[in-house]
Amino acid sequence: MQLTLTRALGAVAVAAAVTVAGIDAASSASGSDARAKLTMIAPAAAGGGWDLVARESQQALRSDGIVNNAQVVNVPGAGGTIGLSQLETLTGQPTTLMVTGTVMLGGIAINDSPVTLQDTVPVARLAEDFEVFVVPRDSPYRNLDDFLDAWRANPGGLPIGGGSLGGIDHIVSGQLAQQADIDPAAINYIAFSGGGEVLTSLLSNTVGIAVSGCNDFRDQIEAGNVRALAVAAPEPVPGIDTPTFIEQGYDVDLVNWRGLVAPPGVSDTDRQTLIDIVTEMVDTEQWATAVERNRWKESLLTGDEFGEFLAAEQDRISDILRELGLI
Repeated sequence: MQLTLTRALGAVAVAAAVTVAGIDAASSASGSDARAKLTMIAPAAAGGGWDLVARESQQALRSDGIVNNAQVVNVPGAGGTIGLSQLETLTGQPTTLMVTGTVMLGGIAINDSPVTLQDTVPVARLAEDFEVFVVPRDSPYRNLDDFLDAWRANPGGLPIGGGSLGGIDHIVSGQLAQQADIDPAAINYIAFSGGGEVLTSLLSNTVGIAVSGCNDFRDQIEAGNVRALAVAAPEPVPGIDTPTFIEQGYDVDLVNWRGLVAPPGVSDTDRQTLIDIVTEMVDTEQWATAVERNRWKESLLTGDEFGEFLAAEQDRISDILRELGLI
């Protein structure tokens, strides 16, 4: 099992290296101005939350002419740490941004990554997203308590599908287990590389319950193919007609923020250009529409303040993982 996982990660790393080598070559071609050409790395498979943020950003940058040529490249694997390690190879490259968030902090801790977000140049935190637990429409679990009753009876026998090990899906699952008097280390958590794969596993009955960002399941919830049991948020989320864990008596409210970082070695002048680009982007009507459509909560924080937030968040997420016995 470990050997298979190691080989799989090695193959992904090779593919990522080839991809990012292409990014580097393209960026070093004509012009180094980020307003002329900007590459956004989504460090996960297509169809997930980071990919969504990257592509919504791409559309907002294009529609308002903030950047002439904005492109998205997916570099999936290991909770975003493969994308992170590839970003480090682009030292000083001022025309590349990478999407990051809570998931990556968990990936860094659980994979003992030699590269951390402290090795990047912080640009901006954009918005907060919210986790939701869902089951297929024919599931016997009509509500959260139905599921928890069955989970308590057989913690290891009910597979839960979510994103990468140590990511926010895994953490929220562990927190819920803890709140329900279940040993987090005893649960059967199955990690997938993105929200699209999580949904496929749920609909094919590979897992009986799944957790991911609300947007990964939104269309299927609205179509009635899956049923939402609870949302992880400190308070009810406008536009999401599902009770929070807190409303149902369980203190689980970890929020999944999304942000952007640049490669190490980017100059202060170039970082300010990137901050200006992102600030202009979040002021566009296109971005406001994306925030409303995806039920995000805006939480813009830029530059050094974002850097201080990243350091504090890494400590907090690592502490939670230790408390849950996951590292």
